[in-house]
Amino acid sequence: MASAWWPCLILALLSGLAASGFPRSPFLLLGKRSLPEGVANGVEVYSTKINSKVTSRFAHNVVTTRAVNRADTAKEVSFDVELPKTAFITNFTLTIDGVTYPGNVKEKEVAKKQYEKAVSQGKTAGLVKASGRKLEKFTVSVNVAAGSKVTFELTYEELLKRHKGKYEMYLKVQPKQLIKHFEIDVDIFEPQGISMLDAEASFITNDLLGSALTKSFSGKKGHVSFKPSLDQQRSCPTCTDSLLNGDFTITYDVNRESPGNVQIVNGYFVHFFAPQGLPVVPKNVAFVIDISGSMAGRKLEQTKEALLRILDDMKEEDYLNFILFSGDVSTWKEHLVQATPENLQEARTFVKSMEDKGMTNINDGLLRGISMLNKAREEHRVPERSTSIVIMLTDGDANVGESRPEKIQENVRNAIGGKFPLYNLGFGNNLNYNFLENMALENHGFARRIYEDSDADLQLQGFYEEVANPLLTGVEMEYPENAILGLTQNTYQHFYDGSEIVVAGRLVGEDVNSFKADVKGHGAANDLTFTEEVDMKEMEKALQERDYIFGNYIERLWAYLTIEQLLEKRKNAHGEEKENLTAQALDLSLKYHFVTPLTSMVVTKPEDNEDERAIADKPGEGGDSHTGEPRDVLPDQLPASSKPLLLRGWGSPLHHPSSRERRCPLLQHQ
Repeated sequence: MASAWWPCLILALLSGLAASGFPRSPFLLLGKRSLPEGVANGVEVYSTKINSKVTSRFAHNVVTTRAVNRADTAKEVSFDVELPKTAFITNFTLTIDGVTYPGNVKEKEVAKKQYEKAVSQGKTAGLVKASGRKLEKFTVSVNVAAGSKVTFELTYEELLKRHKGKYEMYLKVQPKQLIKHFEIDVDIFEPQGISMLDAEASFITNDLLGSALTKSFSGKKGHVSFKPSLDQQRSCPTCTDSLLNGDFTITYDVNRESPGNVQIVNGYFVHFFAPQGLPVVPKNVAFVIDISGSMAGRKLEQTKEALLRILDDMKEEDYLNFILFSGDVSTWKEHLVQATPENLQEARTFVKSMEDKGMTNINDGLLRGISMLNKAREEHRVPERSTSIVIMLTDGDANVGESRPEKIQENVRNAIGGKFPLYNLGFGNNLNYNFLENMALENHGFARRIYEDSDADLQLQGFYEEVANPLLTGVEMEYPENAILGLTQNTYQHFYDGSEIVVAGRLVGEDVNSFKADVKGHGAANDLTFTEEVDMKEMEKALQERDYIFGNYIERLWAYLTIEQLLEKRKNAHGEEKENLTAQALDLSLKYHFVTPLTSMVVTKPEDNEDERAIADKPGEGGDSHTGEPRDVLPDQLPASSKPLLLRGWGSPLHHPSSRERRCPLLQHQ
């Protein structure tokens, strides 16, 4: 799967404009005007804090916002958080005048009848939906009486995946108002030791940033704090609006004295594997490119620009070919050719000459590319210790030749035969993304949406950089026989430079004195075996500092990773197999309090357990329909002081976004 990310989120506070006679608009922002500092439409947001504790890549994030209604009438206050698709919400609490309404995770179907009844009564719906490139929005609203205070607290968790040699937390900060107590506070604990830690903001000068930002790391611990004063938030010395409007980024990596690291806590283990300094395995790449009429104009030009940059990055040991499909299929060469300077120059000329035409024959384009890779291997045209990859880009759906998605999937699966991965790039929104994702997943690859924007060529190039440097193929992670239960995925076709393989599991017995993990893989020159041995007593000493973090992090990391992989397998499963995968994922989601595509978060009124409203649901990339339009999903209920909330969501998640896809504003007042 794709690479390393840190959680990104948006926190938005909305006062009740509708209640004060103004139409509510999602684009209405607080501007420069004479208002008491921190107060808009009678509502003062006086505190916002984002607290993150990261332990061995597993991030536990708590977003807390406090507001008070200073008006003499009731106001509606809404709490919005946008978080990454790869995150699971784990808790939400709402406190009004000292009374707390806790959240609880339930199976979605439990609330279906209540939902249908509420819809028939025309009740107001809260929203959880895709937002921006790769975000989901959590929203809940309450009516707050005059003089009353409200506290919103949302918790979510995510496993940070390594990407291009680092873990990253990206925030776009945009409060649009002054907040007395605004703080981002991040604690990092990495048993391997932290090798680098950085933080920067694009919206504030270095002089001001220096006094508002603190960052430090030593040994296993790192800390970042961003705490601007009211004066540091002002856009000018006498202004009442905020200059916090831009990017806030934290990046870090860990020491890698050995290729892997095993950690064991409370009967659960996690194994991180990321060897350094290995030679790159030569690769054979079939670029299967859609040149149908819908690619005309900017999309095709950006594709050409990206391919030209990719050609500049090809190594002479690599082999390549271009397969173009429209109504029919054409190729640059009859077979794969080596990336010599002469061939690359000829390839550039070919790419520049590409023109759009005709229909979209995805099936024949893919099968031609796959056949070319298979023949190159059979006829010994490529190095024996090389690896093959198919990269397919399309902006639409098959409409000529074999056009049934399930049949194309079957044809591609049979042609590849598990020998190499398929990566699908969907350009724009007018395509069946679920089809592209499912087909890639069952062929050991992944899908990525390329957004129609000025940077589409950079998105394409960024994807290629993720798979450009395979260091190992046929990776197998082996553990003591009969000693492990619930092992997550432990075989991978490729390990790419700058990424990381993560495997977790549960130990059968607690009386384990030592633990051994072997990793086998094919390198550029020879087969390799890496061994990690763990002395349990030494491990206990090394983790004595874990009071600094939350103690069951490996168990929760294992549950998170297991649910994520079960949901991926479920996408291509049918019948009894799909039912079993669903049941396993649902049981774990409920046990560990994760909001996944199978569960919902509900808030329960303390004095009446039957009065509850759903406030959180898991959206996703593809949606229910061909177009990804949102679908109604759930019911449930909230405190009597708030409007009843229902949900609309988007379908199953689990696409690993690129860095650009995860960018998002942090604090908005609308």
